[in-house]
Amino acid sequence: MNAAGKLSAYGAVLALVAGGGWAVGTAVGPLSAAPASSSHDGMPGGEPTGHGDAHSGTVAETDLPGGLASSRGGYTLAPTGTTRQAGTTEPFSFRVLGPDGRAVTNFDVEHDKQMHLVLVRRDTAGFQHLHPQMAADGTWTTPLDLPEAGSYRVFADFTPTGGAATTLGTDISAGGYFEPRSFAPSRVSEVDGYQVRLDGELVAGQSSPLQLTVSKDGRPVTDLQPYLSAYGHLVALRGGDLAYLHVHPDGAPGDGRTAPGPRIDFVAEVPTAGTYRLFLDFQHDGVVRTAEFAVDTSSAAPAVDQRGHTGH
Repeated sequence: MNAAGKLSAYGAVLALVAGGGWAVGTAVGPLSAAPASSSHDGMPGGEPTGHGDAHSGTVAETDLPGGLASSRGGYTLAPTGTTRQAGTTEPFSFRVLGPDGRAVTNFDVEHDKQMHLVLVRRDTAGFQHLHPQMAADGTWTTPLDLPEAGSYRVFADFTPTGGAATTLGTDISAGGYFEPRSFAPSRVSEVDGYQVRLDGELVAGQSSPLQLTVSKDGRPVTDLQPYLSAYGHLVALRGGDLAYLHVHPDGAPGDGRTAPGPRIDFVAEVPTAGTYRLFLDFQHDGVVRTAEFAVDTSSAAPAVDQRGHTGH
């Protein structure tokens, strides 16, 4: 997907407050992104859903970020089990139920896959991006490795044929004792000998250009390989509630203008100041790797023009 600010929530830029985000938080305002033609989280281009009641104080479903609910827009995420054994790899199965209560079996292909499954522990440790396989009856299954105990959030990112892009979430648990981790703000990630640097500021309420630059052994990587029709995918989780957003880069492989590294450009928008966890998937030498960041936006301020107006 191309064009600055194109957003697809499959699977972004939003995060979990360091140290304490493992508990379920309260939403702090809707996530959004730069103008996009499609969204998997109920943002612009997302599914048209019910309206809020101004008298009761309920929030319109379209104003809620993706992944906060297991049922939305007539679709429900129904796992076959929600408890696991830590330290083992076991199959994880689920179905997506449609408005008629039956399992959905027809899905559009989005970024090379019909289903994107993202898993992360509620302290944002253990990030995984998976692609399950569907059986004829609509049951999706993938091996799931939970190396440590804890409560995990699973995000199913999909587009039902004839419907709107949707992201649903549910919790699964791996029994045992664990201590939640905290993540200090970081803009450089080291993974398997690669260094990925994050430049740019996330400013609440306005489109924010971000640049991620990949190098290895101090040398720029200029031959990134396409992964799911892009040179990089950025998932973000918002502090406190794990609201989900997925941003795709500006440009696409083979479009005649996008270089295969070392820089990958994104445009994203966050609604509030706070701390965000970012996860960048990129592929090089046939291996997909994930770079992780933690960004504190509390000190960032929106630009002001000469008339004193805040930029949006």
